[in-house]
Amino acid sequence: MIATAVVRLEAVSRSFGEGHTAVVALHPTNLEVGAGEFLAIMGPSGSGKTTLLSIVGGLDRPTSGHVLVDGKDVGSMPARELAILRRRTVGYVFQDLNLLPSLTARENVSLPLELDGRPARLARGQASAMLDALGLDGLDDRFPDDLSGGEQQRVAIARAMVGERKILLADEPTGALDSIAGESVMRLLRSHCTGGGTVILVTHDAAHAAWAERVVFLRDGRIVDETRSAELGAA
Repeated sequence: MIATAVVRLEAVSRSFGEGHTAVVALHPTNLEVGAGEFLAIMGPSGSGKTTLLSIVGGLDRPTSGHVLVDGKDVGSMPARELAILRRRTVGYVFQDLNLLPSLTARENVSLPLELDGRPARLARGQASAMLDALGLDGLDDRFPDDLSGGEQQRVAIARAMVGERKILLADEPTGALDSIAGESVMRLLRSHCTGGGTVILVTHDAAHAAWAERVVFLRDGRIVDETRSAELGAA
């Protein structure tokens, strides 16, 4: 047991449908992730990676079991409290980005801060600084449709990282990036852990998983293996 676990799954499962048509996306799963830890999750498509991440982020609820995030049981939290948790504690990078097309890059990134009551000027200053850190300086006032796919992806990453969130959940965050831009994103995720934050990364790329201290492997909704990233690189 990890004494300082900030994410803990206790016999968590997720099924869709009922009776003989039910599909089990995640079988009862136990997992702990510590403060300051960088965890990567790997596995083939359909193995349950995104389902697991969505449950940790409070975007989906488990069919059974308990999900504790920063000491709170997200499976039983009302929607309003979940929204606050995501604005203040958990940042999420979606596979499909979920950028708002009517907002500029800076406005997309500052939105969680402004929704949480941060003054707009301060929130947008922090947003601009995060965009600069991701190599998007000068693009603050561009709308998503005026950005390349890779630029849009970095805006989505900036939105997840802005503020003082302890936990970052990233679902294939480098999918539209070239190798150089992808490595810069991994360095930022790594630095978040160095500062005491926690990252859970879903990836198909072993080179990106190697940035993590620990890698778990999912298959058919079950954790089938776990290794340290140094062992992954040596394989």
